[in-house]
Amino acid sequence: MQTEKPIIIAHRGAKGMAPENTLGAFRLGVEQGCEAIELDVHLSADGEIIVCHDETLDRTTNGKGMICEKTLAEIKSLDAGSWHSEAYRGETVPTLGEVFDAVPGSLMINVEVKQSYDGNMDRKLVQFLRERDLFDRVVVSSFDHQCLHRIKVLEPKTKIGLLYQLRLYNPAAYAKTFGVDVYSLHPYHRLIDREEVEQAIRAGLHMYPYTANEEQDLKALIDWGVSGIITDYPGRLKDLLALGGV
Repeated sequence: MQTEKPIIIAHRGAKGMAPENTLGAFRLGVEQGCEAIELDVHLSADGEIIVCHDETLDRTTNGKGMICEKTLAEIKSLDAGSWHSEAYRGETVPTLGEVFDAVPGSLMINVEVKQSYDGNMDRKLVQFLRERDLFDRVVVSSFDHQCLHRIKVLEPKTKIGLLYQLRLYNPAAYAKTFGVDVYSLHPYHRLIDREEVEQAIRAGLHMYPYTANEEQDLKALIDWGVSGIITDYPGRLKDLLALGGV
């Protein structure tokens, strides 16, 4: 059993209790004791980095349509909170810059790239990280491993994390064949075991499984020695860690 506790990573903010990927959700995650947040990004029609999971606005706002076909002004006119509850009415879809401005500078931010947008996201995100000098506190993850490779080549200072939802044979070995340095592995939590976690840690990789919410799953991941846990309920994980994870 590990001696160091995993860091608490708030999935899309405190997604289990607030409208995902809004400033309200991120602030709630901070209030509940998270040490990092995970969020998703797309590009607007006018090239702004927009924080939203889906490629459309349909599910999480009172608007409709593809994010890449809307300007920032059009996206900002929408309500992204009332679908969840009246308490969050008036929440808007944030830009990546707004998130960084709203949360403590001590937090690690896991930026998940949903699409490359023909390389435009790669360049925009690297530019953003350079302008704000965020390389020490940001991990860029994606299911699109080719995109991650391009970002790492474009800016070697970028920490990249490989997202996957399949049973890879020895994920740590796969990461070592990637051609560039990989910082972390981000597997679906139910598709890994203790051996894979230990292989990753021995290889010098961080292991951040997603998205674990149930107590028995959280306890197993803590016991296996993962580096951090991506969860919809950061407060729940904090309470469990305070009890020693048992």
